[in-house]
Amino acid sequence: MSTPVRILHLHSSFDLGGKEARAVRLMSAWGDRARHTIVSGVPGALGARAAIAPEIAYEIAQDPPSLTGTPGLARFEALARYMRRFDLVLTYNWGAIDGVMARRAYPSGMPPVVHHEDGFNADEAERLKVQRNVYRRIALSAAHALAVPSYLLERIALQVWKQPPARVHRIANGIATAAYATPPAADAIPGLVKRDGETVIGALAGLRAVKNLPMLVRAAGGVAGRVRLVIVGEGPERGAIEAAALAMGLADQLVMPGFLPEPHRYVGLFDILALSSLSEQQPISVMEGMAAGLAIVATDVGDVKVMVAPENRPYIAPAGNEVFLRDALQPLVSHPDGRRQIGQLNRARATGEYDEAVMIARYRALYEAALGRPGALGA
Repeated sequence: MSTPVRILHLHSSFDLGGKEARAVRLMSAWGDRARHTIVSGVPGALGARAAIAPEIAYEIAQDPPSLTGTPGLARFEALARYMRRFDLVLTYNWGAIDGVMARRAYPSGMPPVVHHEDGFNADEAERLKVQRNVYRRIALSAAHALAVPSYLLERIALQVWKQPPARVHRIANGIATAAYATPPAADAIPGLVKRDGETVIGALAGLRAVKNLPMLVRAAGGVAGRVRLVIVGEGPERGAIEAAALAMGLADQLVMPGFLPEPHRYVGLFDILALSSLSEQQPISVMEGMAAGLAIVATDVGDVKVMVAPENRPYIAPAGNEVFLRDALQPLVSHPDGRRQIGQLNRARATGEYDEAVMIARYRALYEAALGRPGALGA
């Protein structure tokens, strides 16, 4: 067997979200053909490590150069020295863009860099920042490739960040759709006991401001009918979510079990998958809900409206307003047969469009092309 590929992952944050879930899945796909070092731009934000399979060779970097701070040659040089230890560098989102800039500033002896953009935080949810756009244009000229999951991000990369088409690779996210066909155990979500006549609205999200989860609480609290709201994830917005539930009189109907690995083991306990984000691109949680046969209620962000089955599209609401989200939830809460029919159509669409096999093959080809080593990451 050839020497394993040494891959450095520079993450804006490594708490579990869509990009982290995909990165972890790809690590598993490469198996013993790669060894991984992970850096989080937010110190201590390492929740996604719990999802890494025990057999995967990885380490969390100890005292790596900072990914944040005032840009400057000293920081870039320190990053470049660190990056030269590896065969391939993968950078993720704005919080890791300085890794790409380090390669531009100090290219000698540097490994190839593939940058990934999966969306924007709350500070760019409504409008991209001009200075960041300019910075991205300059930095990305040193990247071997820019990988994006959505049509929207592809347009931004080409038209706003002025990247040449050959550098931009739109690779749709994917999941192991077959795993979601198995009904989950009734106790798969700690604290959730399903009751007759109750509709379970579920969300999978890092508890961050851009996910706008207090708005989801307010929307669920305004629905007529017996509902239970389950929010799976961890992050700094937990207190704000709990406060919103208390204000809405929904505290007893809110279940927040924290991070739970392997969503296929529990997503099927939901009746509706909800997403309230201010900004998304091609959210994996929507695919997971679809694969589990759920109707989706979501804000109209990124590619969400074109992801779901056509029959589900009337329940995709304008972003940023709990009244619109409540009104999208209400008919699906009131008509369980209708939501189950939509869920089955979503399941068929997920199986046909978003299975992970295609995603893995395309990332393998992209990374091997960057390395110049066909077959380095598997067949």
